[in-house]
Amino acid sequence: MPDCFDLTSIGATDAVFAAFQPYAAGGLLLGRVSVVHADRYKIYTACGEMTAEAIGALLYRTERSAWPAVGDWVVAQAVGAEAAMIHAVLPRRSMFSRRSAGDREQEQVIAANIDLALIVCGLDQDFNVRRIERYLTLAHASGVDAAILLNKSDLCADLKARLGEAARVSGGAPVLAISATSAQGVEPVLRLVRPGLTMALLGSSGVGKSTLVNRLLGVERQLVREVRESDSRGRHTTTYRELLVLPQGGALIDTPGMRELQLWAGQESLDSAFTEIAELAEQCRFRDCTHVVEEDCGVRAAIEAGELDASRWESYRKLRAEIAWHARQTDVQAAQAQKKKWKAIHKAMRVDHKRGNW
Repeated sequence: MPDCFDLTSIGATDAVFAAFQPYAAGGLLLGRVSVVHADRYKIYTACGEMTAEAIGALLYRTERSAWPAVGDWVVAQAVGAEAAMIHAVLPRRSMFSRRSAGDREQEQVIAANIDLALIVCGLDQDFNVRRIERYLTLAHASGVDAAILLNKSDLCADLKARLGEAARVSGGAPVLAISATSAQGVEPVLRLVRPGLTMALLGSSGVGKSTLVNRLLGVERQLVREVRESDSRGRHTTTYRELLVLPQGGALIDTPGMRELQLWAGQESLDSAFTEIAELAEQCRFRDCTHVVEEDCGVRAAIEAGELDASRWESYRKLRAEIAWHARQTDVQAAQAQKKKWKAIHKAMRVDHKRGNW
């Protein structure tokens, strides 16, 4: 099959080719997932884009979080000129995950193998620093760098103040003010793009991700809708995740706006997103200080001295409580699953004993 697509331009590294090498001798293809629709996929291979399905063994012998996701590098077998079967998912170097909606503590993979997260927040009525903090925590949990894009700068009455608010919670991530509609400030974003780099757009509905995608692609590819005037909220214009090939080289993963972003993260990721609080905690007298009532607490001392914003601490406290609660729920569900497993084993043993199989 002749080469007609350069996979290195969309992120195939030496590590990816090395992981694929054991499969190459069998005539299998290296591909990258661009779209997931239930049990149907689109993948980029050296022969262009193909539709694909996953073999049963991959779906039924692995956890759902290990199924192919947008951005994954996969091993595929061609079953026609434009169709393939996915046999395996290669190791991920990074992964955006959140907790699935509902009561079950399950991981939902948003996208894989990301280099840079572009966190988009609108500068209209939907501007929300706490949401930026949540997305930054997600990026740290995923092990990727982040940049904060404050969109709709043309609608902002006090741009300097908003930039300052975002910079105070950025943890060192660059903060850029842009207007995707007029292209003002988009040039610095374009300079982030380079061959082999994979970026992912994250943000709620109505912040202008689809308009920004069209700017980066140079064509009107994504549907754009107006937001509500009352609260600047938008409807879901993008309804599924998709990896797009950028004309400058590199790849961009567009994601739908998420109504609910329950973190799939641990305390370490939270501390990485709130570095100043983690550093202040090291000054506490007690290693397990809760920063509430203990004496010689570095965090409370900083708040009282005005060195730490109380709202920043409150956001950290809420996220910490959320992570701890989910951790307890995961432990409870694991214990319940173990109890159910042993109950089934003991029942099978009693049946065998009655049948005289012992």
